[in-house]
Amino acid sequence: MDRTAQLTARRADRDIAYDPPPAVDSPHAGAARVLEENWTGTSTVPSRGLYPHQWSWDSAFIAIGLRHVSPLRAQTELETLLDAQWGDGRVPHIVFNPSVPLDAYFPSPDFWRSSTAGRAAGAPRTVQTSGIVQPPVHALAAWLVHRADPGLSRARGFLTRVYPRLAAWHRYLLHRRDLGGAGLASVVHPWEQGMDNSPCWDAPLRRVPPAATRSFRRADLDHGAAEDRPTDLDYGRYVRLATDYRDGRYADGPGLFAVEDPAFNALLIASEHALAGIARELGATGTARHARAERLTAALIDRMWDPASGMFLCHDVRAGGLIPERGVSGLIPLLLPTLPRDIAATLVGTAHGPHFGLGRTTRLAPSYDLLGEAFDPHRYWRGPAWFNTGWLLERGLRTHGERDRAESLREAMLDLAVASDFAEYVDPYTGKACGTTRFSWTAALTLDLLHDCEELMDSKGGSLG
Repeated sequence: MDRTAQLTARRADRDIAYDPPPAVDSPHAGAARVLEENWTGTSTVPSRGLYPHQWSWDSAFIAIGLRHVSPLRAQTELETLLDAQWGDGRVPHIVFNPSVPLDAYFPSPDFWRSSTAGRAAGAPRTVQTSGIVQPPVHALAAWLVHRADPGLSRARGFLTRVYPRLAAWHRYLLHRRDLGGAGLASVVHPWEQGMDNSPCWDAPLRRVPPAATRSFRRADLDHGAAEDRPTDLDYGRYVRLATDYRDGRYADGPGLFAVEDPAFNALLIASEHALAGIARELGATGTARHARAERLTAALIDRMWDPASGMFLCHDVRAGGLIPERGVSGLIPLLLPTLPRDIAATLVGTAHGPHFGLGRTTRLAPSYDLLGEAFDPHRYWRGPAWFNTGWLLERGLRTHGERDRAESLREAMLDLAVASDFAEYVDPYTGKACGTTRFSWTAALTLDLLHDCEELMDSKGGSLG
């Protein structure tokens, strides 16, 4: 019996676990129960209704939490995702479950046509996937999963098997997606960055003619209120970008939408640091990985740091120049251990200042500028607070010595996760649940926050392993 079963079942008095058994109605047991409900046998869906397949960065965050209840399931979560990796190294943002009806989610496998349209890029033949990617949290997740149970990991050869795949994934991003020539990865669709509907995408999306509304059916509106979801106009632009990418056989180039995003690249850098740890575990030095991470950090600062805004901004590769919108993405580089002290201090000030109000007017950092014209506390990624970005900021605050602020954020996240029934996202002012509930990464990251964060601290005081 693994830890999830132990947590979700009533225990006999003689049962002994390697942690003291929590109460059946504890946050720990409740979070574990959500992950059990959403487990398919090989991976975890974000939610049974709205997101019935496997999502890439969701699985990375889910594995980070799962390692506390079942390191074996956490390893399996990542292995299942990486089994769908393409020959060119990309890790697709969705791996489709063939037992789910096509009309349960759009865009469905028959839209992406991965096994045919993606053949030249090495799409797998035995499983259907999307053709775009999501933020590269995977190496960081793999390293933390290994550290949760090194004996099991070594016995199964976990790192030996996933390291080449993770290295190929990073090569793809650093070479095929260096569309701006500065050494950083670009996203070619808002869905790739993960913060799909952010106002940061409004300007570059205006270049994209929308697909006709009659050409697709939005399954997301079956599960969420229209006023909380992307508009039909924006969704039509998402569909047009995805259609053009598919029809171009998923070849990478600076098309209508190409943006360097600070969070996407910060997570790539964090995962490079994690790959260095994995390399050391496997008998190499890891020096080259750390050096690459430091070069990428310098490029990130040179390319996207905006002193006037007090944060990082997205860089529009197609138009050239920074996009003058403050999204939570621009705070995520706080995660990086080698960020210069003055920049880290400025980011902390911006997070807790009037634009994000963390710990003052908001309990969790909103996804977009409180003072921005496009701010909406309920509409998808245009203001609501998300638990994964909160988790990343909490790690970043600890990394740079802001332990009191990190602890306040941790307590707020735990309180709101339980009170909202592990909501997908919440109103940043009130904490009211938005989107769907019993959401997997919210439950997983709750489990992680319930455990001692000291295990994440490296020899430099960083949080990357």
